[in-house]
Amino acid sequence: MTRASPGLVAGVAPRAVAAAAAVVTVAAGLAVRAGADGAFAKYAGSALYTVLLCALVAFCAPRARPLAVAGTALALSWAVELLQLTGVPAEWSAHSTAARLALGSTFNAPDLLWYAVGAAVAWALHAGARRFATPSSAGRASRPAASR
Repeated sequence: MTRASPGLVAGVAPRAVAAAAAVVTVAAGLAVRAGADGAFAKYAGSALYTVLLCALVAFCAPRARPLAVAGTALALSWAVELLQLTGVPAEWSAHSTAARLALGSTFNAPDLLWYAVGAAVAWALHAGARRFATPSSAGRASRPAASR
């Protein structure tokens, strides 16, 4: 029986997994937006924003460790939120739908917490997927040298 190599999740390349995660995350965001409103929709969207950034970071750096991916995505999320204090994203958002979707327009302090929630969820999923794909060290030690 062959095990998946450390660079594969159940036989699929890490970039393909990250791309699929990005698509699923966007779909989840659209579903939340269509099916919910109020605080739940707002903060679920904030968490999913960071989950999407995690998928994009993992796509760009497929060998990065889950903690580095989540930390980078969280830092980017926080940077965008803090940039909103300058008014620049609001100005750009007034002229561009893409800017409004990517950068938002107004600072909202609770978003900082929900970005951390999204990063934690993405980290847990990423770490779990890597654990699933990587043979355990005990399994590697028990196999004959020829099969390593």
